[in-house]
Amino acid sequence: MKKIIIGDQIVKSFGEGEEKRQVLGGVSACINEGEFVAVMGPSGSGKSTLLFALSGTDGIDGGKVMIDGKDISEIGETELSDLRRSKMGFVFQQPTMLKNLNILDNIILPSMRGNRKNAAKMTETARALMKRVGIAELEKRDITQVSGGQLQRAGICRALMNSPKVIFGDEPTGALNSQTAQEIMDLFSEINAEGTSVMLVTHDAKVAARAERILFMNDGTIASELTLPKFDGSNPDNRIEKVTVKMREIGI
Repeated sequence: MKKIIIGDQIVKSFGEGEEKRQVLGGVSACINEGEFVAVMGPSGSGKSTLLFALSGTDGIDGGKVMIDGKDISEIGETELSDLRRSKMGFVFQQPTMLKNLNILDNIILPSMRGNRKNAAKMTETARALMKRVGIAELEKRDITQVSGGQLQRAGICRALMNSPKVIFGDEPTGALNSQTAQEIMDLFSEINAEGTSVMLVTHDAKVAARAERILFMNDGTIASELTLPKFDGSNPDNRIEKVTVKMREIGI
C-alpha cells in the first residue's frame, strides 16, 4: 500500500525556557493511500499536534515529514502551501468562515487562490458538492443563518474542492449532536470509500470505530494501535466495543 504521508520520529515542543513542554516525543506515523485513520487520546496527549505536523500545517523541532515523496523541510513555504492546497483538505470542529460571504463563496474562496481564471468551474464544483451533501438550497445564506451541522457540511465541501488525496479532521463532530454527528461520519465514510484517505482526531469511540486503523496517544507518544476491517456499515456496535476495550486497556 502506497504511503501518502510519512512522519518519522517527529519531535515538537511548545513554550520557551522553563515553560517549554514537549508535546510529541519522537512519534512515527503514516497515512496510506485510501486509508481511514483515527487518532485518540486524552486532552494534551498530542493528537492535534500530530495531525498538524503530518499535514505540514505546523513546523516540527525534530524528525522528518514526507508528503508525496517530498521532505517538507527542504521546500519553501510557498511550495508547501501549494502542496497542502492541492493534496489536502481540512475540516475542523468549528469551521472558520467569513461572515461577509455567503455559504457558496466561503466554500469556493480557498480554492480560488492562484486559480482565479477558473472561477466558473470552481462554482460548478462547489454547487455539485453542496448538492451531494444536501445543502444545495443554502448557497446564498449567511453563515449565521444555518445550523452547526449544515455549516460542517459546508466545511466538508470546502475541503473537497480540489479533490484532495487526504482529508484531515480535527474533532469534526465535537460540536454536533449525535444524529448530526452520525450523518457527518456517513459523509466521511463515503469520501473514504471513493479512495480519499481520511485522518480524524476524536475523543468519540463511535467516530473512531469508522476507521480501519486507530492510533491511541498518551503523553506525546503512540501508546497502542488497533486495526479493524474496512467499514461497511455492518456490526457497528462490535467495532465500538473493540475501540472502547482498547481505550480501557491503555487507560484513556
